[in-house]
Amino acid sequence: MSGALTVALKDLRLLARDRAGLFWVIGFPLLMASLFGAIFGGGGEGGRGSLPIAVVDEDGTNGSRAFAEELGKSEALVVKALARADAVDQVRKGKLVAYVAVGKGFGDSPLGALLGGQGDPLLEVGIDPSRRAEAGYLEGILMEASFRLLMDRFADPKSLQGPVRKSIAELDGASGLPPGQREVLKGFLGDLDRFLGTVEPGTVKRGPAATSSKIKIVAVARQGSEPRTAYEVSFPQAIIWGLLGCVSTFAISIVTERVNGTYLRLRLSPLSRVEILGGKALACFAASCGVVVLLLVVGRLLFGVRLENPAGVVLALLCSATCFVGIMMFLSTLGKTQQSVAGAGWAILLIMSMLGGGMIPLIAMPGWMRSVASFSPVKWAVLSMEGAIWRGFGVREMLLPSAILLAVGAAGFALGIIRLRRADG
Repeated sequence: MSGALTVALKDLRLLARDRAGLFWVIGFPLLMASLFGAIFGGGGEGGRGSLPIAVVDEDGTNGSRAFAEELGKSEALVVKALARADAVDQVRKGKLVAYVAVGKGFGDSPLGALLGGQGDPLLEVGIDPSRRAEAGYLEGILMEASFRLLMDRFADPKSLQGPVRKSIAELDGASGLPPGQREVLKGFLGDLDRFLGTVEPGTVKRGPAATSSKIKIVAVARQGSEPRTAYEVSFPQAIIWGLLGCVSTFAISIVTERVNGTYLRLRLSPLSRVEILGGKALACFAASCGVVVLLLVVGRLLFGVRLENPAGVVLALLCSATCFVGIMMFLSTLGKTQQSVAGAGWAILLIMSMLGGGMIPLIAMPGWMRSVASFSPVKWAVLSMEGAIWRGFGVREMLLPSAILLAVGAAGFALGIIRLRRADG
């Protein structure tokens, strides 16, 4: 046992001195976790869930500018001002969800956006017809902004009488409007005109009671089988890449020692084959556990990654490290030179990662791909980590991935020992 520990400490010291190797074991996984978490988390301008739109102001009045400012205040939108041609082009290319064109006459007819009128519509929304949900969402935001502007105009009721009377005149010339509807609208606008004439300026002002519904918003934290942030998906993937880095590093170190004669000298020493290979496995296991712990600490402290089941995290860590130690031992026997082992090893590791969720998150995979992923040990390592971090796995749910990881590790270690014995003659 002391001999195996000596070999393990020697290999860990060599890894610590190899700065390039440390980057691929620690730095690269951290970079992937933070980068993909930021990309999929929508951490850019406007935050996750905000719709990027353009406002095309073709009216150029104080009213249209105030309307654009109201839209810019919405947390649901990221607004930029563009010319019509540029706005249409960016929507067509998918850079913006939609554009909102404010037509001429908008500022002179604050009721037009809410009640409609003759001629061309005062507001035009350009959006992909397949995005029906976003179109309805945006229409509600536009109506809200129009209503807020209308409430501002009520602060000076006399200024609204002119547009209201203009709307009444337009109704008289509306040929396509049913007579019954025309009379209803004329009656409403006539009553509104008389009402505005009786209200003193400053009587009506926009306030919380006038612009918000009597609705109580209660924060309810999500529970169950969904990640709260994209980092809770990207960090299990980063852990896999850290483990793959350890596997590659130690597999190449074994073949390097065989090529350089270090392994032969160790075999001629009082150390047994079990102690030598056990030391290699122990070093890989310790490095793997250290990398996983470091990534989890960084994820928890800097990115708010949950650890729903601490005991499950420990179990997933130990089983995943054991699995990839066995894979490392097998990969180290696939060639007689560093180049052959590195090439064959990374080819196998990349295929396992591609199929198992190291590149495409398990939660985003189509059904057929999740079925194929079951043949990759990477899937079970990712699943065990996700189960302990955000899936809410209990003991029973953790048993299957843990058992598969241990079985793969044992099989890989056994195959590696057998092949090394045959190579030793």
